Amino acid sequence: MVDFLIHYYRRGAEPFRSLTDLCDAEALRLMGELYAEGSVFWERFKDPQDYLVTRRRIEAWMYEEFVAQGGTPRERRPIYLTLGRSRWAESVVDPLTAATTSEIEVPLAIFQDADLSFTYPDSMVSTMVAASRDPSTFQPGYHGELFTLLRIREIVERKGMPDDGWETRVPRRLAHYIEAQVWNRDPLREWYRGRS
Repeated sequence: MVDFLIHYYRRGAEPFRSLTDLCDAEALRLMGELYAEGSVFWERFKDPQDYLVTRRRIEAWMYEEFVAQGGTPRERRPIYLTLGRSRWAESVVDPLTAATTSEIEVPLAIFQDADLSFTYPDSMVSTMVAASRDPSTFQPGYHGELFTLLRIREIVERKGMPDDGWETRVPRRLAHYIEAQVWNRDPLREWYRGRS
């Protein structure tokens, strides 16, 4: 099992922040600054109003599902990372994204099981694919599902990581990794402070 998470963030910005912690006006302003046409990471903010509404709806669903599965979130909104290094991100990265994106590797061991949830792939892509139910891409049991650390470990032990031959069916242009949601920021803050 992979024993680390990766946090991707805009170069020069403070890491481990959530847009949905902000009021609408501030979130929309920030997304306007982050938007970069042609960037695989930053083009998602092209329609910031739609992104914000969708992100908040999905976060509310993830929160309720996480609690139902025994998670103990200390936050209403998570911080997003990936489980391990995403070969997808490395293979589709364009020069603009490479020039404007930084990453931090975070040890998985700093968290308790009840601090984390996971989706495959990115939570917005997962729910979009689940809503469409298109048989060419939709995979019951994976898309539109929230996983505990125990469940994602079982899947990875059985199938490997998505880039290691796992038949995923997700179009290559869409995020192709296991997303981790951190629902308790205290271990993250303490670990990050200890690096300085």
